[in-house]
Amino acid sequence: MKQGTVLAVCLSEKTGTRKTNVGWARLVVEHGLEGDAHAGPWHRQVSFLAQESADKVRGADKVRAQGLEIGPGDFAENILTAGLELFSLPLGTRLRVGPEVLVEVTQIGKECHTGCAIRQLTGDCVMPREGIFARVLRGGIVQTGDIVEVDEQSSIKEE
Repeated sequence: MKQGTVLAVCLSEKTGTRKTNVGWARLVVEHGLEGDAHAGPWHRQVSFLAQESADKVRGADKVRAQGLEIGPGDFAENILTAGLELFSLPLGTRLRVGPEVLVEVTQIGKECHTGCAIRQLTGDCVMPREGIFARVLRGGIVQTGDIVEVDEQSSIKEE
């Protein structure tokens, strides 16, 4: 079974800004993370990024050399994970997050607006290439340390 771990749960009050790691949040069906600026009744309700993808950012070493850190939420991701190659999952894949939550992958990558905070800082952003977006099918609490696993039972797109 393919699985990873939640490293951070992040929210922001405004779009286009870094998110803050809050440790846990409630995912609401067909909405996203409660209190997040990006949540709503569209197909990109919640965003995921793997730490392995974040580590690839060009310019990150230069930023760290200046004494600045790149951390959870800096790519405007809601959920930062480790151990699962998210961008290789096919559309329609369902992920179980912790004991309650079920999401369905709706988009891989996105068009990035040039003014995002991380692109201004590093000159690069990995979300357009390797971030994924999902809609919430079953809500609940998601928190740091939760297991994220591909739901093999329901990952086949229904005809």
